[in-house]
Amino acid sequence: MASLAAITMPASAVAKHALRRRARRWLLVFPALAFLAMFFGVPLLQNAARSLGVGDPASVSQVITLDHYYKLLADPYYLGVIFETLKVSSLTTALCLLIGYPVAYVMVRLAGRLAVPMLFLLITPLLTSIIMRTFGWRVLFARRGMVNEFLVQIHVVDQPLAILSSSFSVYIGMVHVLVPFMVLSIVPVLQGVDRRLEDSARVLGAGAARTFLTVTLPLTLEGVATGCVLVFMLANGSFVTMLLLGDGNVVTLPLLIFQQFTLTHEIGLASAMGNLLLLIVLVCLYAQLRLARLKEA
Repeated sequence: MASLAAITMPASAVAKHALRRRARRWLLVFPALAFLAMFFGVPLLQNAARSLGVGDPASVSQVITLDHYYKLLADPYYLGVIFETLKVSSLTTALCLLIGYPVAYVMVRLAGRLAVPMLFLLITPLLTSIIMRTFGWRVLFARRGMVNEFLVQIHVVDQPLAILSSSFSVYIGMVHVLVPFMVLSIVPVLQGVDRRLEDSARVLGAGAARTFLTVTLPLTLEGVATGCVLVFMLANGSFVTMLLLGDGNVVTLPLLIFQQFTLTHEIGLASAMGNLLLLIVLVCLYAQLRLARLKEA
């Protein structure tokens, strides 16, 4: 009996020690969890409740209803806004990829000592307010701005063009703001590509274009996917650039949410739009996760 007690006591002591360690870990994690629950979880739950008619000041009955979601998915106007949101986000992502991949390739493979200055020039705009950068484009694209004055002086046009308040100016502003995120997503993956694989392809007779398409590009798809998802999500939730450069002519869900909160005060409908945007973001994150798992498999 004494020997049995000597054996069981250390086991119980070890179990108590393990419980204390787990308790200490939870105590360390609790402040972060409480912060996330208070400032992220609670607002999301409130937003979901308002979209269902609960807690919406404009709702009289205060009963759970799907009217806001039905309005979003059945009204042709709102369906057009959803389509415009996806179109703007997709085209912005495609343009950022077409511009960002060559820039990343030059920085990694061709720039040499100029790679650091290029990286500095790429990151510097991110330190400037997005509103200031967007107003810069308004100055350039104004009817008497530098772009129109240049086009008139070289006799390309007879009168200044209405560049502002168009989708063209919106895309220019969006790409200018978001292309650094694409480049920064591709550069690390491109740096990790083994140059010997490309050299082997060249030795076996592949040209520069075929080597890029069959070796370099497939090995950098993870960075491309990350950049595309990141840019798409940022473009999907952007409204400052569209508001300042589009002047309300390019209407997307974020801009419509802003108008619902500030003009019409339809909080429930705005909450439903916000949840729809959140769903789109979650789908993008799920797609990225699936791509990562497929690559690991």
